[in-house]
Formats: sequence, structure tokens, C-alpha cells
Amino acid sequence: MIEQLFRLQENQTSVRRELLGGMTTFLTMAYIIVVNPQILAQTGMPADGVVFATCLSAAAATLVMGCYANYPIALAPGMSLNAYFTYSVCLGMHVPWPTALGAVFFSGVLFVLLTVTRVREQIVNGIPHGLKHATAGGIGMFIAFVGLRSAKLVVANPATFVSLGNFSDREVQAACLGIVLTLALMVRRVNGAILLGILGTTLFGIFRGLAHWPLAVLALPHPSATFLKLDLRGAAHLGLAEIIFIFLFVDLFDNVGTLVGVCEQGGFVKEGKIPRVGRALLADGVGTMFGALTGTSTVTSYIESAAGVAAGARTGLSNVMVAGLFLAAMFFSPVAAAIPGFATAPALILVGALMTKSIGQVDWKEFSEAFPAFVTLVATPLTFSIATGLSLGVISYTVAKVAAGKFREVSALLWILTIVFVLRYIYMAAE
Repeated sequence: MIEQLFRLQENQTSVRRELLGGMTTFLTMAYIIVVNPQILAQTGMPADGVVFATCLSAAAATLVMGCYANYPIALAPGMSLNAYFTYSVCLGMHVPWPTALGAVFFSGVLFVLLTVTRVREQIVNGIPHGLKHATAGGIGMFIAFVGLRSAKLVVANPATFVSLGNFSDREVQAACLGIVLTLALMVRRVNGAILLGILGTTLFGIFRGLAHWPLAVLALPHPSATFLKLDLRGAAHLGLAEIIFIFLFVDLFDNVGTLVGVCEQGGFVKEGKIPRVGRALLADGVGTMFGALTGTSTVTSYIESAAGVAAGARTGLSNVMVAGLFLAAMFFSPVAAAIPGFATAPALILVGALMTKSIGQVDWKEFSEAFPAFVTLVATPLTFSIATGLSLGVISYTVAKVAAGKFREVSALLWILTIVFVLRYIYMAAE
């Protein structure tokens, strides 16, 4: 039954590799179980209820992606979107959190409608090959930057924006040890290298007093605090149309960029297209609706899935493992919370390095291809947004092709996307 559902032999993998990849993915994204409730609690939402909603929505969406689309791409409430939900919508616009959840639900409905009508599928397949490769490389740099920041190897600097961290910091030392350990295991092709690196770095942190053993093993979830508390009538008010659009816009292209990047890394792209992409795109729509019902912000694909792919995951069976661990985390959340950021940082840095190999597929000799790829590659980490990197890449691609007189290489879809992106940036500047 497992073979028929996930086609392990066809994808040249095994049950062991899939489960190991799933565990690796979970460990690199388990921080969301702790961070998401901390952010959403600032709106007045009960943190215990958000923990339940985070784990359950992540498990549901991840299962849809794994069992329906057969891809090893896990989903959970998105970091940039939970920040927008909290700081812009609830605190900035003074929208009550139940109403904001209603807006998230309506954006999820729109996700599903755009997927069923194949609009999102056409967007994914309509992105030029060079931009797909550049998106994967840009995401690699992005998650490496996230890892460097979590490891405190890169810190803020008022004069230069960023600078090198302080190596006298014991967390930086632990992260550096984790990078060396994980790198050594990876170059020696040890199975489960990334997972072993995370666990080894965590243990080192515990013995150095930088981390601690779980304060408890079990913790009961509290679903009633946020379950079905969304206000659909309030969200249907015309004044919230802009909020719904932003939830839709950001997640649409953030998810597309993540999907393209991970599929490029895993070798899933066939003849420039992603098989079963419609099924894959349905997962975040279902997950977002489910998340709003249970009590959390927009659910999206997680780039940390690239760590699981690097560990060997090739099918949706790894997602079953991830979903199972999220469900278990509802009861074992203290254990997940005990894994420190400096322990998962080396995994993100090294996986980021692996993903940059796709840059070599860009036609750098043709400047009308090279410049849009460069923009995408640089903008993704520097703006800290996959959606922004991809949108700027699309705009620059259209401009470069028109300037080169190669109008026919710009499809109708790219023209539409370019106009939409330009109008969005004009609107943002006017605010």
C-alpha cells in the first residue's frame, strides 16, 4: 500500500530515508510551535490555543501535500504572515483577532478557487526557466542567511546594516561546532548527517549550559481557546478586502517560490514543469482554511523542507512523518521547545549551500536572462522575502526582454504578473 501510494521505487528511495528526511524537516521547522504562539499572543489570542492550532493546521496541510500531491514539502503557519497578522492588522489597524482570522479564512477560500481554476498552476508553470533556477538559488541564500542570523554569525550593525558576529559568544561557538560536525558528516556521506548534526549540537549546548533538557515531557493541548472563534461576518466587511488581498498576494508568491525552489533541489521539475503542481498548491489553501478555523494565521509551504530533501526525502511519505510529529508535538511541545536555534542553524546554512547549485543552470551569457536571475538571486535574501525576490525578478525579466526587442519571449501571463506587481509596489509607496 505504501509503494502504491508514494511510489518509493520509482523515486529511488526507501521507507527509512523518507522517515529520516521527515524527522529532519520537522526538527528544522519545529521552532514554529514556540514562535507562532509568542507572536499571535500579542493580539490577545490565548497562547495555549494557538499551540494547538499551529500543530493541527501544520499536520493537516502537510498530510494533504504528502498524500494527495506526493511531495516532501511540509507546511505550517508562515512567519512573515503571522507578523503581518499581529503587527499590521490586529495592532496597527486595531482589527480584533477573531475578525482577522475570518479574513485569513476568506483568503484560504480564494486560494482554493484559484487552484481549482488552474490559475495558480499556470503561474507556476509560466515562470521562465532562468527565474526558476534563480529562485531556487535565491532561496538557498535566504535560508543560509536565516541560519547565519540564528547562529549569531551575522548580526545587525547601524553603520553597515550587517556584520560578523562575536566569536566570544558561546552560542556562536556552538553553532560553528555544529557547522563543522554537520559538514564533516555530509562530505563523508553519512546517512542522516543533517539530523545527527542537529542532535549533536543540541547535546553540546546542553552540556555547555546553553540549552536545557525539556522541563517536562507531556503538556496537554487547549483547543477551545481559539477553535472556531473566527468572525466571518466581521471579515466580510468591505473595508477588510485589502487585508484579504495582502494575505492572498504574499502567500501566493511566497508559496510558489518555495515550491519551485524545493522541487528544483529535489529534481522533481520535468521539462520545465512541476508534475501534480495543482495538487501541491491545494495544500496551502486547505491548510489556511483549517488554520483559521482552529485559530492561527495563514499556512504556507516551508523552505525548511529543503533540509529533509537534502537528507534523502523524495516522496510524500516523509510528510506523513512530519505530520505525525506535529500531532505528537501537541502533547510533547516541551521537547520540541528544547531544541535551540543555534542547533538548527547549521542545517539551514549547509542546505542553503546545496540549493545554490541551481544557479549554474542560468544562461549567464545572455544578459536579458542573466540580469533578472541576478535580481531574483540578490533580492530574495536582502529583502528577507521569497515573494519579493520572485516579483522583482518577473518585473526585471519583462523589462530586459522588451529592451532587447524580444517581445515574443514575454508571455501574456508574464505581462499580467508584471502589471500586477508594479501596481502593488506603486500602492505600497503611496501608503
